[in-house]
Amino acid sequence: MKSIRSILLVALLAVAASPVFAADEFAQIKSSGVFRIGTEGTYAPFTYHDESGKLTGFDVEIGTQIAQRLGVKPQFVEGKWDGLIAGLDVNRYDAVINEVAVTDARKAKYDFSDPYITSHAVLIVRSDNTTIKTFGDLKGKKSANTLTSNFGKIAVAHGAEVIPVQGFNESIDLLTAGRVDATVNDSLSFLDFKKHKPNAKVKIAALDTSGESSDKSAVLIRKGSPELVAAINKALADMKKDGTYAKISQKYFGKDVSQ
Repeated sequence: MKSIRSILLVALLAVAASPVFAADEFAQIKSSGVFRIGTEGTYAPFTYHDESGKLTGFDVEIGTQIAQRLGVKPQFVEGKWDGLIAGLDVNRYDAVINEVAVTDARKAKYDFSDPYITSHAVLIVRSDNTTIKTFGDLKGKKSANTLTSNFGKIAVAHGAEVIPVQGFNESIDLLTAGRVDATVNDSLSFLDFKKHKPNAKVKIAALDTSGESSDKSAVLIRKGSPELVAAINKALADMKKDGTYAKISQKYFGKDVSQ
């Protein structure tokens, strides 16, 4: 009899631990009063530290607005890009808001909100570079990229040797120092960089026109919380409806970057 009860107990515990039967994380977030957000803090203009050391950026403001509209406070947890998404697996935070591109591989393991930003991959070189004009010219060259980013994958697909970095700024630093030949990176990050440093000796050599060129980014969360996904989607929709999204987008990019 004890063995039967033990088997039943194990089965019940297994069911309780299953994500399918787990309580929706939205209720847990509301109960705690905090929405924990994973972000880099080194990826301008999306998430970075200003001159005073304060964490700021497009995604930081979007995340703050989402948290407020969920009725809780935002708590940003910083981490390096290459381990940022994995932080969801160990419950370091409730979501990642860091211009995370929606991909089939990620959708197989995680849930996404509705997309809230569209970006394009560009090939960036030094201003005096006359040999790299297309992505095909990357073959045999060195490109500074984060190893697990879509941009790094594009560089590899065109025959480049990827030199690992932690973010956009480090990519540009290596490029201007002559330690790499190029970086495949985000068009919006480049535009923001040139806005702040118009005299920087870098330029866009090419725009990726392949299927990889247009990335939709969204809020990334663990699977199994449809109420949280719905709440985030409503927050994003309300932000666009009341003009908050447009205001934030204009501040960092001078245009609506949702399309």
